Order: sequence, then C-alpha cells, then structure tokens
Amino acid sequence: MKKYLLILGALALLMNCAYSETLDEQLLRKYALKSFPEYLELLTLPNVSTIPGDHLVVNANWLKASFEKRGFKIIIAENQNHPLVLGELMPKIPHQKTILYYLHFDGQPLINSQWSQEDPFKPVLKKRAANGNWEVVNMAELMRVDFDPELRLFGRSTSDDKGPIGMFLASLDMIKAEGLRLGNNVKIILDSEEEISSPGISSVVEHHKDFLASDAVVILDAAAHPSGRPNLVFGNRGVVTLSLTMYGPKVPLHSGHYGNYVPNPAMNLVQLLASMKDSQGRVSIPGYYSSTKLSEDDRRVLHATGDDEALIKKRVGISQPEQVAPSYGESLQFPSLNIRGLSSGGVGANAANIIPKDAVAEIDIRTTQEANANYLIDLIKKHIEKEGFHILDHAPSDEERAEFAKIVQMKVGASSEAARQSLESPIRFWGEKALKDAFAGLPSSPQPVLIRAMGATVPTYEIVSPLKIPFFLMPNVNADNNQHAFDENLRMGNYLFGMRQITGLLTTPFP
Repeated sequence: MKKYLLILGALALLMNCAYSETLDEQLLRKYALKSFPEYLELLTLPNVSTIPGDHLVVNANWLKASFEKRGFKIIIAENQNHPLVLGELMPKIPHQKTILYYLHFDGQPLINSQWSQEDPFKPVLKKRAANGNWEVVNMAELMRVDFDPELRLFGRSTSDDKGPIGMFLASLDMIKAEGLRLGNNVKIILDSEEEISSPGISSVVEHHKDFLASDAVVILDAAAHPSGRPNLVFGNRGVVTLSLTMYGPKVPLHSGHYGNYVPNPAMNLVQLLASMKDSQGRVSIPGYYSSTKLSEDDRRVLHATGDDEALIKKRVGISQPEQVAPSYGESLQFPSLNIRGLSSGGVGANAANIIPKDAVAEIDIRTTQEANANYLIDLIKKHIEKEGFHILDHAPSDEERAEFAKIVQMKVGASSEAARQSLESPIRFWGEKALKDAFAGLPSSPQPVLIRAMGATVPTYEIVSPLKIPFFLMPNVNADNNQHAFDENLRMGNYLFGMRQITGLLTTPFP
C-alpha cells in the first residue's frame, strides 16, 4: 500500500471521531487545506431544489468547470431546471473496472430566521466554547495545516451533500499530485433533486446508460457511524410524501359564535393522525409492518454495528425511543410514518379566536423493499376511510360539503424506492478491504462497520436498476450535523475522515 495509506498515529474511537497528528494526517491536511477555498465557494451558491429558478443550473455549471479542470469529460443532462452532472475521468485506464460515484448538490428548504448566522449561504466557522455553546471564530483558523479537527463549518449543504463533493475533489487532487495510482476508472453522477426524491434521475440514467455504464456504484451521502470507525451501508429505505388537508367551514369563524356547533378541522385532523400511531410510537394501521421480516442473520449484522444507544438518546435529547423494534438499527429496517409539518390557524402573535377553515398535515413515509409506497399508501387510505373520512383529490364543492361530514383532501407526492444489496456480494469485500487498508496503521486497527440498511433515502434503486450493477453507500459526515434542519454543519475532522475513506476506494482495484 502506498505511503499515504501507512497510518502512523492513532484514531480514538469516540463519538467525535477524534484524529491524532501523524505524518499521514499531514498529507490529508495538506490537500484538504488546498481544497477549502473551492469548497467554501461552492457553499455560497444557493441550491434549494424546491425553489424555481436557475440557481441549480449555476451550481451545475460550477461543478462542470471544477471537474473538467481535473480531466473529466462532462455532460450536463438537462432536466427541467434540475440538471444532473455526469462525468468520466480521462484518460481511461485500460483493462480496469469502472466505479460510478453518486453525490448530490441540492439542499433542503430554509427558514433563515431559525439559523444562528446572517445567511445560510455564507458559511461560518465555529468552535465549541467551555460552556458548551458554539462561538464564531475567524475563518483564518481553518486555513492552517494544523487546524483543529473539532472546528465546524456551519451553512446549508456543508455536510449534505456538498461536503463529500469537496472531499472527493481533494482526494483526486492528492492522488494525482502525489503520484498515487487509481485502482479503477472513475465516473460521477451529481444530482440536483435528491432532496425532492430525484423524480428525473431514472429517465436521465436510462437515456445516458451507455455513458454511465460501470461495474459498481458508490453512494457518497448520509452521516457516518458515530463510533468514528470506517463504515459501509448496503441499503436504504425509500420515501413517499403525503399531504392531508382537513376541511371545516368555508371561511374562518368566530369561536364564540360558532364554537360547540361547527366542527374544527384542526381537531379532526389531529384525531385522525393520533389514530395512526399508538402510545408507544408504533403505527397501528393493520399490515403496516407485517411484510417486513428480519432473519437471524439480519439481526446479527445489525447487532454487530455496536450502536451506543445511550449516546444516541443523549445527543438527540430523549429519554425513551419509540418501540417499533428493540434497537436503533433494527428500527430503521421497518417502514415509518412521520408528521413533518402541521398548519392551521395561527399561533403566538398571530393567534385569533377562530375556528379555522382548514388544517394541513405534511407526512413523509419511509418505505422498504417489502413495503413499498403503493402498498403503504393503500393501507393509509383504507384506514382514513375506516375512521369515517371521505377522501377527495381536490377542494370540496358545496355539494360535497353538504353530503359528507368529514372531508379530507389527500395528495400523494413523488416517491423513491428502497434498495438493498447482499452483504455476500463481491462489492462488500472490495469496500471492506479498501477501508481496512486505509485505516490499517492504527494501533486499534478499526474494523469497518457494516450496516444492513440505513433509514434515510437516496435514489439508489433508480440508478442500479437500469444499470444493473451492485452498490453500497459510504457515509462520511459527522452524525450530529443537523442535516435537513437549521444550523447544518460539518465537523472538519470528518472532512479528513471522508478523504481517507474516499481515497481508499479510489486506489483499491475492484475485483
């Protein structure tokens, strides 16, 4: 193994993924430091995929230039203002296998007032103070080869998923500049609509199937295992969204004049939602979990991850988890039902003594291979009807209001399918070898964590199905990164961790 993989220091297997100062670490730091200005520039480009406009095109063009500078042949696949960036590193290595790497550059919606900084697209560097609070430090603190790995960069997409793009580019630069050898040919697919379930990726992959043809795909997304050990994930849940609008009076009504007479849609909605789960957090809709089965081998793999559930509960701030399954990892193998937002009337200074005219619940459902979107939506629809509600796909007419006592409009959003790869596949042994070699010099020789399937969703199925290739996911960013929420951040030690993992894959030949 090349010099850069000879690890001479120690990696403490702690929640914060601490790094020791070693010669090999200095090599990683050298190229991380070179990459930071480019990474910071990328973070300043607005990228919310739910907002119409050409900002994602700006991101795609920036990425095109960045990858072309490194020798990639790039195609921008037009996709209704959600372009995908496809690329192949040239020149190709003869008689070598090809690995396709997936990343995405779009981000979740923002509520700027919730963030602890002026603008989520103006990255801010912070360090945890003695009192436990985050305090802003000068960005110059990051521009030193001995930067503190506990520094965190705050801003939208610092971790999800522009952080791994920065790590990937830095790793490529290090390999080239240090005269190291790529183990495989490299292709990329950069997605601009992952946060809205990648509705266009299937057709893009199908149309560019010859260009994207590869021997395997690696998904560079999601949060790393909190132990600090290298990690590989062999599946992910799918997702489908559901919007429920409960209707009451045609206009908001005075609660004194009409209270006790006109039904309140907010009350009807919360009662319907409460009927979907029991007091232990389990979905009570018949059949919701029954098609998803775990074997003894599955449970053995899940147990071997060594999740520290006391630390998980402490980090997220709960005393007891929901009782879907006995452990954190096992819980993520089953379909979920999550209320992601509720709206009716007003609160705080906007509260008024009214019976609101409607109430809205936005729901996301994480699906499994055995319980897909169609299966679960059908169960939910039957449950709503059983609870006495009349379902519409439009706002009710006067005639429908007169006929039905409880009316709910149901809209199903885009979906992305679940995917799972056998742990006995050759890709598992390739990934495992690459990570073992990359971390081999550590006194503790940390073994990679192998995860059956993570709970989040990426468009794995939509890529591997038309290309007919094996896959795994390799998460790199810190587990407590606040992705999808305000104050999203990347721990800079994880930037080095991600470079180490990515470099291991890039330099290890696929069998």
